Amino acid sequence: MSEHIVPRRIYVLVWVALLLLTLLTTFAATVDLGVLNGPVALTIACLKMTLVILFFMHVKYSTRLTWLIILAAFFWLGILLTLTMNDYLTRHFLNYP
Repeated sequence: MSEHIVPRRIYVLVWVALLLLTLLTTFAATVDLGVLNGPVALTIACLKMTLVILFFMHVKYSTRLTWLIILAAFFWLGILLTLTMNDYLTRHFLNYP
């Protein structure tokens, strides 16, 4: 099994991108976007998450099995979030005395 050597320049660029995205998150929190506040924050968070997973966790250069496990984890997270939101959004159906 061979290891992929990532140049330091890539790590520095990813780190700078993460810093810029963090600044963008801070700036977006100070601007009132109305209904778009949540989606903008989640989009920025997903971009940061993707950079961390791909480069700092070395998934970009990993085997297909690693990719499959990561995708399965996100699929499972989607199932859990769907069930949680289903419970949360249907609570008004209950009649409390």
